[in-house]
Amino acid sequence: MFEGQPKGLFALALANTGERFGYYTMLAVFALFLRANYGLSPAVAGTIYSSFLMFVYFFPLFGGMLADKFGFGKMVTTGIIIMFFGYLLLAVPLGGDTTALVVMLAALLLIGFGTGLFKGNLQVMVGDLYNDPKYAARRDAGFSIFYMAINIGALFAPTAAIKIKEWAENSLGYSSNDAYHFSFAVACASLILSIAIYYIFRSTFRHTEGGAKKANKAAAAAEPELSKEETKQRIVALCLVFAVVIFFWMAFHQNGLSLTYFADEFTARSADGLQAMCFNVWNLVLVIFIVYALFSLFQSKTSKGKGISAGVIVVAIALLCLNYANQEGSVAVSAPIFQQFNPFYVVALTPVSMAIFGSLAAKGKEPSPPRKIAYGMIVAAAAYALMMVFSFGLPMPQTEIGADGQPVAVHVADVTPNLLIGTYLILTFGELLLSPMGISFVSKVAPPKYKGMMMGGWFVATAIGNQLVVVGGLLWGAVPLWVCWSVFLVICLIAAIFMFAMMKRLEKVC
Repeated sequence: MFEGQPKGLFALALANTGERFGYYTMLAVFALFLRANYGLSPAVAGTIYSSFLMFVYFFPLFGGMLADKFGFGKMVTTGIIIMFFGYLLLAVPLGGDTTALVVMLAALLLIGFGTGLFKGNLQVMVGDLYNDPKYAARRDAGFSIFYMAINIGALFAPTAAIKIKEWAENSLGYSSNDAYHFSFAVACASLILSIAIYYIFRSTFRHTEGGAKKANKAAAAAEPELSKEETKQRIVALCLVFAVVIFFWMAFHQNGLSLTYFADEFTARSADGLQAMCFNVWNLVLVIFIVYALFSLFQSKTSKGKGISAGVIVVAIALLCLNYANQEGSVAVSAPIFQQFNPFYVVALTPVSMAIFGSLAAKGKEPSPPRKIAYGMIVAAAAYALMMVFSFGLPMPQTEIGADGQPVAVHVADVTPNLLIGTYLILTFGELLLSPMGISFVSKVAPPKYKGMMMGGWFVATAIGNQLVVVGGLLWGAVPLWVCWSVFLVICLIAAIFMFAMMKRLEKVC
């Protein structure tokens, strides 16, 4: 899985892991913070949440344009610095008045712009590692590894957000609302780690950083010059893919909005037995160790390697059994914790996905990236079909006025946590088919002189999808739950049908 990859991949992936850990720690509690701290309705909180996600993924378009002129490395470093000041502002507890709201919005703008300079350009640098012919065949696998590293950061984020908030409340005596800011402060520390990794291992990828002239010369040397017609065909194909992924992210990022509302208001707040084991992130880490050790056991070429892998499996299983035996009663389940399941599944299933597609490739049957994206849309539709079926008969969301005069969401049902755990599993299958493959497709198909801008275009599509996440907030409480989920089901199916209709044109440029 990791063999034959350029060294720079691991350095860039780790740098991104640090930044993503901070981002997802903040995002895990952000929607709930907006409602609790400012007394916002689900629709207004959803509008702010989705607008922030939109800016985070829209600014890479400008970041890519700037990088095409000034260099990718400069933009990555500048982006981290700007993000740091944004998170620093967000970490200051200023209360819930108008001034605090304005400062919060300013912080979100800085974070969005800094991410725009950092995220897309880092991914272009990853793609450029594979311009070397000896690595070219490993591009898709490399982006799967890179995507897995992002999710390692995201895996620990919900637990970190909850634990540090509880620590601020219980040990430092902060109010519930002020304690949220400690979760946001984690992002500042994670960015320091990210920039440290970037500069310590810079020598392994420095050749991908250069300015416009250097980058264009390198691209021209690595790829044949394209005619105007070929350039047009590639850009049109990319724009068709961008149009489809808008609707995937609209549905997928309900995990931070309507699906989190569902976790807060409709899902049981405790779990016991084996189910309770799922809500301890360290148990999930042990499962990940078992998965990777199993792959190592069967792929290792030496008896020593097989022995080490077998030992890891035995120790991990023993620790899981010990944790189960020492578990006392039920464990509390808070809404943000469900967001750990998606990154857990990504990390655990990436080697499975790579093994499946590797086997298909060896037989000449691996689906093209556009076809994988279309399959991903169908899988996402299946996730919302599951939510729709199990939401029949559930009451409408309810609110009441709290002691401070602000609206408070009411917990009205105790649906098994297994519903959301299963939904996130299905959504993750869709994500693995769409996201890393889409990024790889852009890096491969984009005309050399427009690479930064085209990667920015991928993020603009993601941004539009993230802005449309607000649909979940607008539907919440306005229609029955099953209707809310059926909207996303239908949208994903329509996008999949469109993708298949355009398949010949898309596969022509692969």
